[in-house]
Amino acid sequence: MHGETRLPRNAKEGILFLLIVSIISVNTIAPVIVGLERGFSKEVYLDTLKILPFMWVIVVLLVRLVAGPVVRTVLPRLVGQTDGFNARVLLNILLNVTVLSILLSIIGTWVGTKHISLEPIRNFLHIWPRNFGVAFWIELLVAQPIARFAMKSIHARQDRRTKSMDV
Repeated sequence: MHGETRLPRNAKEGILFLLIVSIISVNTIAPVIVGLERGFSKEVYLDTLKILPFMWVIVVLLVRLVAGPVVRTVLPRLVGQTDGFNARVLLNILLNVTVLSILLSIIGTWVGTKHISLEPIRNFLHIWPRNFGVAFWIELLVAQPIARFAMKSIHARQDRRTKSMDV
């Protein structure tokens, strides 16, 4: 995927990509899941806003320390040399969302209730599929496309700058 304009090309762009995806994801996925759990109301949304900074830090740490390494190990075993960009991106999203939704279905409940209990583990088979579905579609249709568009825009601007310096 070297040279792909829709993906980060260096560490700085990688951080920007992660920030865009994580901020969009936390600000959309968490309120939808909490709304589905407790009902959609202004009070529920305002309560959710209070935990979002903590959830954002947790999500970034889980992406960097758990999901990223797992996906980097599993992904090469599942993709073929002839698989295109969209197939690789879809599989990457599927694997990341699977790992994160499993962990966050438990950890997110603990953070949201401010109480560590066995409840999210007991209810895991009930809550995880819903959480996975919400997260997968938001990642696939909103967060990832916006982050890839940002990368493409940055690279187009860099290319224009490089071409104007060559002239």
